[in-house]
Amino acid sequence: MIQNKALLIIDVQNDYFEGGKAELVGSEAAVRNVGRILGRFRKDNLPVVHIQHLSVRPDASFFLPGSQGVEIHEAVKPLDREQVVVKHYPNSFGETELLDYLKSKGITDLAITGMMTHMCVDATARAAKDFGFNCVVVGDACATKDLTVNGEKVKAHEVQTAFLAALSYFYAEVTTTDKYLGEAL
Repeated sequence: MIQNKALLIIDVQNDYFEGGKAELVGSEAAVRNVGRILGRFRKDNLPVVHIQHLSVRPDASFFLPGSQGVEIHEAVKPLDREQVVVKHYPNSFGETELLDYLKSKGITDLAITGMMTHMCVDATARAAKDFGFNCVVVGDACATKDLTVNGEKVKAHEVQTAFLAALSYFYAEVTTTDKYLGEAL
């Protein structure tokens, strides 16, 4: 087991679930897997960092300050001893204390989970690699949504597969929850 490892849980917030303002495809399945990984990190007393997006753009439609949607999902609620980093941009390192916190703990390896795969998970994993971290993205502990480009709809499954494939080329090892829990810890 790597002792200098931390779990990042990115934007697992109520607006991404049924009834929220920006529901994702597969968010329920993803949060179950995040919960399994979180349980292992807690059991092994390893660092956990919850990333919480707070929208401050005037035209923002979700993750609004003071709303129920901005709250971290009940299934992965932070414990008092767990770090919570508030961000305003897709990259969890952008204008936050995340890098300083990880360095202060001697962290070299990150398990990355969360939402949205094509945006905040992708931006954070790429930045983490650029900062020298060894990254594992647990693909089935992430969720995304259907996208549209040039009038063509791209299904969430295709978005998920494409972004995970791109990350696995250089930026991260991409795995499943079962494999991660069986092999990595």
